[in-house]
Amino acid sequence: MSDELLEECIRQYIQSQRVPEVTITWQGGEPTLMGLDFFRRSVEYAENYKRSGMTIHHTIQTNGTLLNDEWCSFFRKHGFLVGISLEVYRFFRDKLGAQFIPIVERDNTTGFQEGNRVTERSVGAKQYGNFLISIFDEWVRRDVGRIFVQIFDVSLAAWVGAPPGLCIFAPTCGTALVMEHNGDVYSCDHFVEPRYLQGNIREQPLIELVASEKQRKFGMDKRNTLPQYCHQCPVRFACHGGCPKNRIIETQDGEPGLNYLCAGYKAFFLHIDHPMRTMTSLLQQNRAPAEIMGT
Repeated sequence: MSDELLEECIRQYIQSQRVPEVTITWQGGEPTLMGLDFFRRSVEYAENYKRSGMTIHHTIQTNGTLLNDEWCSFFRKHGFLVGISLEVYRFFRDKLGAQFIPIVERDNTTGFQEGNRVTERSVGAKQYGNFLISIFDEWVRRDVGRIFVQIFDVSLAAWVGAPPGLCIFAPTCGTALVMEHNGDVYSCDHFVEPRYLQGNIREQPLIELVASEKQRKFGMDKRNTLPQYCHQCPVRFACHGGCPKNRIIETQDGEPGLNYLCAGYKAFFLHIDHPMRTMTSLLQQNRAPAEIMGT
């Protein structure tokens, strides 16, 4: 990303916000490959363009391999929230993985992903549900209020009737757009494909791209294409069909658009119903959800 585009990106992003707190998030690839000076400039531009009374938060997702004392001092000085992605051992990566770019270049001439095949090594829906249940049962006995697990926090929000803090469990989506290094804006970071390109901030203001009819339709399709099976599900209020990127299988009635992880999600949400109701009751009494560990 050029310095000129970096400044334009920061300017448009901040000026499009109507809230007092704004978060600037950097992901990759590996964002630290841009170098520390790039992020120094991004912070400087953010300070220059923020409005009076506005607070800017900075976050970055990195594998951490390039971080040193200088990087860490910079992050601390500017209050960066740093997420560390754990890289697998090279042996497992090379043994089980494959270089996907040659495969795409060889087998995919359309420019976007096609098909719904899931590899034999992929975790099954029921396996995933059992994993969540096992972790939850341990957490609810020992770690409530001490260790925070995103899907558990989001689930409690659903039971108390609060808005979800995670887009995949919201009724609609379309608010987590992604900008590429050249200024291209896509509907979502799971849909960086030609058909989901909204435009480029060099040619059209970011605020117009976000509010476009095409982007609104993308967000509403999450709800409008929900299978009838989901409409009849007792835990729809907590799930809302999950992320559209995983809606690749059919229901038992042959209706398309069911989430690949549906069986796991359903088992998990049904399993946690009683403890979630207990924690909801505690909150309604102005008591801490952690008190469930004493019941």
